[in-house]
Formats: sequence, structure tokens, C-alpha cells
Amino acid sequence: MSVALFAVPLWVELLAAGLGGLQGALVAAEHRHQRIDVLGVLVIGLLVALGGSLLRDVVLNQPPVVIWQNWYLLVAAGGALVGMGLRAVVSRLTWPLTVLDAIVMGMFGAIGASKALALDVGPVGAVVVGVIGAIGGGMLRDVALNLPFSFLQVSTLYAVAAAAGVTVLVVLNAFAVPILVSGLACIAVTVVVRVVAVAFGWTFPELGSLRRSRAA
Repeated sequence: MSVALFAVPLWVELLAAGLGGLQGALVAAEHRHQRIDVLGVLVIGLLVALGGSLLRDVVLNQPPVVIWQNWYLLVAAGGALVGMGLRAVVSRLTWPLTVLDAIVMGMFGAIGASKALALDVGPVGAVVVGVIGAIGGGMLRDVALNLPFSFLQVSTLYAVAAAAGVTVLVVLNAFAVPILVSGLACIAVTVVVRVVAVAFGWTFPELGSLRRSRAA
């Protein structure tokens, strides 16, 4: 079955929104030095949950699902509230947050690319839309927390992990692989690339280090 005949079920979007809200709240809880109150944590959780979907739908010129589906906001807010409740336990653990972040990226990337392909966007454009959906929430989170954009800094292949997963989905779609399998493969590849990059400290060279090596 081609993804061009596939519409993303609402429950999949809601699951991604709930996990996004959870992840955003947990990340916000890590920045205690900024004295973020309960409302601030909730807002940041919503930004992570809604940002990628909103940017994706704007790029695709589609009605934003975060506005037209009432459950979307409620589930995202619920995920953020759960994140606030779990922050004392999970915020001390690095790996659960890293894996959750990668899963959220993979889900939003798969949803974005699937929607793009269903609207007859070309393969390259579908990859771009998928990456926008995957990292859009993180971008808005960084803005709210006054942090540098994660994907622009020397980091452990943040955007590369999202792009790798989305590319796998698009390639599998070209071979008529069922969208469920393609979507799960997208999430799996995103998680593996991100977690392995964090574990081994894989990054792109910093611009300054390239200049110094050339000068030497």
C-alpha cells in the first residue's frame, strides 16, 4: 500500500502530541535556574507538542490539526502535566530523556513525511517537511527557554537523526512498503542514530576547529 493513499489516524497524532508534551515538560524542569513556574512548564510542553505539527501544516498549506482537533491541545496539555509529575524522578536520568526526545522526533518526522507524500509532495520535499515536523517543536522550545537552536549547535547529530529516519520512510514508500512498517522504521532509525551519536559523542566538526586545522 502506498503512503499516497494513507491518512494519518488521529490517535497517532494524539500519541505524538502527548509524548511531546511530556518531553517538553521534562526538559523545562531541567532548567530550574530560569525559575520557570508551573504555567511556564505547561507552555513549553505545549510548544514541543504543537510546534512541529503547526509548522508542518503551514508548510503544506493545510488546516493546522492543532487548531481544528480539540483533543490535540487537551492531550498535549495532559502529557505536559504528567511530565511535571514525573520530573523529580526522570530529570535525574539522562538516557530516558534522550530516548524520549528521539522517539518524539521520529514520530513527528514520520507523520510529517507521510502527510507530505499523501499530498503528492516529491521525495525531497517530503524529507524536508518530515524534518521540519521532527525538529519544529524543539526549535520553539529553545526559543522559549532562550537557548541556542539545538540543531544549529555542535551536538550529537540532532537533525541528522531526524533526516535519517525520514529518508528511510520515503525510500521504503518508493518500494510500496506498508506505511505502518515505514513509520516504525522511521522511528527506529531516528532513535538508533540519535542514541548511538550521544553514546559515542559523534558530532560534526565545529567551524572554528576546521579553520584552526587549515591554518596549521
